[in-house]
Amino acid sequence: MTDTTNSPETILDRVAAGDMPVLETVYAIQMDALERSGLDEHTYVLVRLAALVAMDAPPASYAVTLAAAADSGVTMEEAQSVLIALAPLVGTARITAAAGNVLRAVMGVSALADALPEQRTS
Repeated sequence: MTDTTNSPETILDRVAAGDMPVLETVYAIQMDALERSGLDEHTYVLVRLAALVAMDAPPASYAVTLAAAADSGVTMEEAQSVLIALAPLVGTARITAAAGNVLRAVMGVSALADALPEQRTS
């Protein structure tokens, strides 16, 4: 008999049912860091956004931070201001990549892929 407990379908079923120990652990770490930082939640989220840009973080990391940003009242204008402030330090390529990763986080990678034109082969 084949063990299917780690098959992609089974893992997705568990995540859909709310079994997300990794994400729950990441969330707990973030909440602990927020409390220990002494920053207000609004400032903390903006600092996290800046760090994600500097690290060239993947879309999933932005998704977590964007959810926290919405909860803390961070506006799109404030997030854009952070990107503008970082541009001279990290470079325009990193800012453009961050904007793309934010877009992927918001839209989902498959939705973004559907929106892009097909690559020409001839």
